[in-house]
Amino acid sequence: MHGKRKNKNKPSREPKRPKLAKERPQPKQDTPAEQLPAKITSEQLKVRKNSILKRWTNRTRTLVFSSRSNTFRIRYLMRDLLSILPHAKTEVKLEKKDNLSVINEICELRNCNNCIFFEVRKHTDMYVWFSRVPAGPSFKFLVENLHTTDELKLSGNCLKSSRHILCFDDIFKQTPYLSLIQELFTQTFSVPNFHPKSKPFIDHVLNFSFTDNRIWIRNYQIIDGGTSLLEIGPRFVLNLVRAFEGSFSGSVIYHNPDYISPNLYRSKLKAKKAIEHQMRVEGNQGKKKQKVAPEVDDPLDIF
Repeated sequence: MHGKRKNKNKPSREPKRPKLAKERPQPKQDTPAEQLPAKITSEQLKVRKNSILKRWTNRTRTLVFSSRSNTFRIRYLMRDLLSILPHAKTEVKLEKKDNLSVINEICELRNCNNCIFFEVRKHTDMYVWFSRVPAGPSFKFLVENLHTTDELKLSGNCLKSSRHILCFDDIFKQTPYLSLIQELFTQTFSVPNFHPKSKPFIDHVLNFSFTDNRIWIRNYQIIDGGTSLLEIGPRFVLNLVRAFEGSFSGSVIYHNPDYISPNLYRSKLKAKKAIEHQMRVEGNQGKKKQKVAPEVDDPLDIF
């Protein structure tokens, strides 16, 4: 049996090449646009900081602190104010035996032009002082209806240390003492432009409204491109007590005629309860007199 004939016209097979490892794709060379910028040197950082400091012309600062034996609500309110005011500073608690005029020296040592001082009496009554140091004037308020940010748990939010807009009612411009309060609040709460600790954003509003002879303070977030507001917190009400010509001293330039001290209010409540109790006791005695015991026949008079 003859074997198969080879087809001479069929092309010969190429010799097999040895299998090589799979070549990895070479990384693309970065174009000049994709290359990272060079590192910033310390000298360049100093130049940038100096340029920012030159633009920071308004060097006003606010000191926020309190007296001894303050409550937890005051501490939380101070924390909220410090988060809203990046230009604010803190100080240790003031002793009760110290005079309030010492605050002027503390502000001078801390290079502060404005002061917010919280004072607590009888562990229940909360007062706050707003003062322009060292010339004055200064205002004393009673804090009412205080609600901190953590207590409210509202859905509003804003960037920490950002700048805000101050909004006042029109009535502040119509009354002399309210216009003075507006100017003091503007100097105290306004964040200076180009402040090193502030961020160049405006995303919330501090609203000051005057209702029922009291100043209502609210903090709102700006949403939907500035068309609507959402409350953040904190919220509290200030009831004016007195206004002084100097800083924590001086003659009284205004006294609130509608102000009732908490001690007087509590004494009136006690007197009212005492009168109600006395009327209740007298009523019970009258009822006892009306109840006449039935007449009992003489047991000897049987026959």
